[in-house]
Amino acid sequence: GSTKEVERMPNIKSQKDRVVQAKKEAMHNKAIKTSLKTVIKKADAAIDSNAADKDAVIRAAVSAIDSAKSKGVIHKNTASRKVSRMAKRNNKVNAAQ
Repeated sequence: GSTKEVERMPNIKSQKDRVVQAKKEAMHNKAIKTSLKTVIKKADAAIDSNAADKDAVIRAAVSAIDSAKSKGVIHKNTASRKVSRMAKRNNKVNAAQ
């Protein structure tokens, strides 16, 4: 048979509120993560093409990563790893010139 996920609604008022809040938080976090991915992709593309505004784009990406970290959307180690990898790729391109 088909396994269809059933939306359960709790009976306790505070838990009903938590269900609504959790959905709201999830949507908020997803929006931040999605825009973060976009900014990182732009930075990676700028590094690959060695664009003129590369440094500004990288700065914006690092800023976005830090912002997501401070909001608790991503873990601090994940944030450091993303920044580190971006810097590493940028240094590689700069060294190749």
